[in-house]
Amino acid sequence: MDYFNYKNGELYCEDVPATRIAQEVGTACYVYSKATLLHHFNQIKQAFGVLNPTICFSIKSCGNINLCRILAEQGSGFDVTSGGELYRALQAGGDPKKIIYAGVGKTDQEIRDAIEVGIAAFNIESEAEIENIDRIAGELGRQAIGAVRINPDVDPKTHAKTTTGKKETKFGVDIERAERVFDQYRGLKHLRIGGIHIHIGSPVYEIQPYVDAVKKVTALIDRLTEKGHRIEWLDLGGGFAVNYKNPEQAKPVTEHAKALIPLLKGKPYHIAFEPGRYIAGNAGILLTKVLYRKTGGAKQFIIVDAGMNDLIRPTLYESYHFIWPVKPDPKNVIDRRDSERLPVDGEIVDVVGPICESGDYLATERALPKTQRGDLLAVFTAGAYGFAMASNYNNRPRLPEVLVDGDTYRIIRRRETYEDLVAAERV
Repeated sequence: MDYFNYKNGELYCEDVPATRIAQEVGTACYVYSKATLLHHFNQIKQAFGVLNPTICFSIKSCGNINLCRILAEQGSGFDVTSGGELYRALQAGGDPKKIIYAGVGKTDQEIRDAIEVGIAAFNIESEAEIENIDRIAGELGRQAIGAVRINPDVDPKTHAKTTTGKKETKFGVDIERAERVFDQYRGLKHLRIGGIHIHIGSPVYEIQPYVDAVKKVTALIDRLTEKGHRIEWLDLGGGFAVNYKNPEQAKPVTEHAKALIPLLKGKPYHIAFEPGRYIAGNAGILLTKVLYRKTGGAKQFIIVDAGMNDLIRPTLYESYHFIWPVKPDPKNVIDRRDSERLPVDGEIVDVVGPICESGDYLATERALPKTQRGDLLAVFTAGAYGFAMASNYNNRPRLPEVLVDGDTYRIIRRRETYEDLVAAERV
């Protein structure tokens, strides 16, 4: 699953003890494993290898350019959703011809910039956007390339805030009117609509929603082809789930491949994927230090130096992250992360941060080994949508990011300073 394991009674990232990183870099901080990042990227690449797909890492999930550069060197493309993400992808050495641009609200300037650098394609979300991209490409004297995002109207059975393939979302075009859209915009002069894109949500723990979506959209492509439309590629998005609670929670991508390859093999169009969480999720942890303990009524609180501004997923999505001491009592050293695990002589606590919000928590009603001031905790599976969603709320500087490679590590983003908080305001 990853390269974060307990050795000699303490947590290691690959061959570096987490306590060493905390002592030398300080807490809280994000720590990434290069071996884990590459393992999951190559797992997808190999699982779907017979299709020779283009894999576009979803940069919104984890955008540090040093991590993205590692993936680019392995041949990864990038899925971007803003001008800033496009800039990051290029700064990381991304090949513009492997960059796909998604998002429902692309500005005119973002569209111009993407056309001028020569991206592979836009994933287009509406009829109005089709017309706007065609207009802007005409003004630039260029031809843009796009895929229409289709809502296959399948239920991914994930959180309501990350469900994107149903009719009732802001994303894409309903599958019922997709043919009319292709017919209506068949003759555009400056935008070639040559593909179809779907993305049903994230994280998706079941395989059947993908199967249902692929069957619907390949049937749509067959109908479009019969009407003379040339479909050159099918972008299946991402959303593959990861193991937040235990090693059996998510299906490995190899199981997805077994189900999907028979539906896609031999098709006369190219296949693309946009995984983010599956690659980065288990590649990162958040290290945080216990500041205080307190009792509030019947509750026990563990107050740590990481807050909802550093990791907002528990507050925003009610998400579960496994948390465990970096250096537990010997009787609580673990070889398996499991949400059902009960510590020996443990306690039920809320792990909360320093933010002035009652919703500032990393875990509630969680069974943990007893801790004291100064103890280190590891928040696992924090590599995706962790630092990427961090903010400066309460004027807290954002955390450093650390990359471990074997028995060495380096800081790939420094800890922000108080001056960083006000620098943009000195106008």
